[in-house]
Amino acid sequence: MTTMTEGSVREFKMPDVGEGLTEAEILKWYVQPGDTVTDGQVVCEVETAKAAVELPIPYDGVVRELRFPEGTTVDVGTAIITVDVGGPAEPAAPEPAPAAPERGEEPAPQGRQPVLVGYGVAASSTRRRPRKAAGAPAQEASAAQAAPAAVVAVQAELNGHGPADRRRPLAKPPVRKLAKDLGVDLATVTPTGPDGVITREDVHAAAAPQAVPQQATAPEPVAPAPVAAPAAPAPVTYDTARETRIPVKGVRKATAAAMVGSAFTAPHVTEFVTVDVTRTMKLVEELKQDKEFAGLRVNPLLLIAKALLVAVKRNPDINASWDEAAQEIVVKHYVNLGIAAATPRGLIVPNIKDAHAKTLPQLAQALGELVTTAREGKTSPAAMQGGTVTITNVGVFGVDTGTPILNPGESAILAVGAIKPQPWVHKGKVKPRQVTTLALSFDHRLVDGELGSKVLADVAAVLEQPKRLITWA
Repeated sequence: MTTMTEGSVREFKMPDVGEGLTEAEILKWYVQPGDTVTDGQVVCEVETAKAAVELPIPYDGVVRELRFPEGTTVDVGTAIITVDVGGPAEPAAPEPAPAAPERGEEPAPQGRQPVLVGYGVAASSTRRRPRKAAGAPAQEASAAQAAPAAVVAVQAELNGHGPADRRRPLAKPPVRKLAKDLGVDLATVTPTGPDGVITREDVHAAAAPQAVPQQATAPEPVAPAPVAAPAAPAPVTYDTARETRIPVKGVRKATAAAMVGSAFTAPHVTEFVTVDVTRTMKLVEELKQDKEFAGLRVNPLLLIAKALLVAVKRNPDINASWDEAAQEIVVKHYVNLGIAAATPRGLIVPNIKDAHAKTLPQLAQALGELVTTAREGKTSPAAMQGGTVTITNVGVFGVDTGTPILNPGESAILAVGAIKPQPWVHKGKVKPRQVTTLALSFDHRLVDGELGSKVLADVAAVLEQPKRLITWA
C-alpha cells in the first residue's frame, strides 16, 4: 500500500500480510537511505503474530527515509519507508479537509496501483458530493461538500448533529484492544490524534492513576507519605545483573493468547495409551533403504502421522470443529495435518494441506519441507491456517508424553512420547521392546469418550501392527 506525498516521494505502508493482523515488528532492514530499489525488491523482514515475512517494494526509486528502526512494532497502515521515485509530482491521496474545491465527481488517479498481500485495488475511488443536510449551519454544509461522505458523517456525530446512540469514539483496532485490556471506556478518553482520533498515549493516560491532579489542587506541597514507597514501578526493583526480561510479542504473544483462549473455551479431555512400536521401528529402517524414499526424511513421525490419518479415515467425526455462533459441528472431509514445531521465535503449527490424499512418499516429502521451512523461520501465514488435527512430538525432548492443548479451531491433538526400550510381555515372555506412550486431547463438546477412545486405539493398533496400513488404508 502506498501514498503519494510531496513531489515524487512515495510512502510505503505496513501491509496486512496475514488475515486481519493489526501490527508487525520490523526485524531487519535490507536497505538504507540513499540506496536504489527496484519494483519487487525485498526491503525489509517483519514478524507478525503468525510468521516472519519479507516485504517487497512495489516501485523503482531511491530510499529517502526509514521511518522506524529495527525492533519496532508498527501498526498496519503506517508508513514505514519513503522512496523518491523521480519524475513529475502526482496528486496526493484524498484526505479529510475542510477546504477542498467543490465539484460533483473526481476521477480516480490514473497509473499503476501496486497491490500487496492483504490489499486490493479499490473498486472505485470516485467521490460524490454529499447532499447538504437540512437545518445544518451553512459553514458546516460547505465543509461537508468538500470532505468524503464517511468523514462528514463522523464529523457530524462528533459535532453533535448525529444520533446520540451512533456516536462512537474514533480509534484504530489495536488502540481499541489496548483500551479493552486496560479496562478503559473509550467514550471517556480525550483524543489528541489528528481528526479527533484516540491514540495509545491517550488510553495510557486515561488508565493512569489520577493522583497527580489531586496533589496539584492541594493547598501546599506535602512530602510523600511512607506508605507510598511500595507503589514504585516494577523496573526499579529489577535486578539487571541476575534477571532478564523478554518482551512478549510476535509469534510468542499470539501463541500465548491462542492457548489461553483454547484452554478456557474448549473443555479438554486427554486419554493415554502405551504401545509396543517395535515393528514400526523395524519398518522405519526398511523404508530408509527403499529406493522410493531416497533423499526423503524417514522417521517414526512419518508412520505416526500415517497412522493418525488412517484413524481419522475410520472415525471421520473426530476431524471437526465447533461453530459457537451457529451452534453447529462442522465435520471436515479433508485433513490438513498440523505438526507442532519449536522455532527460535516460538511454537508454531504449520500444516500439510490435504494430507489424507498423499501417499507415504508424498507425506514424507511434505514433512521434510515443513520442518526445514519452520527451522529457517520462513513458514508463511497461509501454511499455519486451516489446520484440522495436529501432532506434537514431545518425545524428541526425552519425555514420556504430555497433555497437549488443542490448536484453536481443531477438535483433537495427538502427543507422541519418547520411544524407549522397556521390558514388555511379548508372546508370553518378558522381552525388551521399543515402547512409547501416546496422549490424545480432544474437545469434549463434539467428541465424546467413545469416539476419542476409538481414534487413540486405532493409532496404537497401526503402530503395533504396521501391516494394518495396508488393510485399513
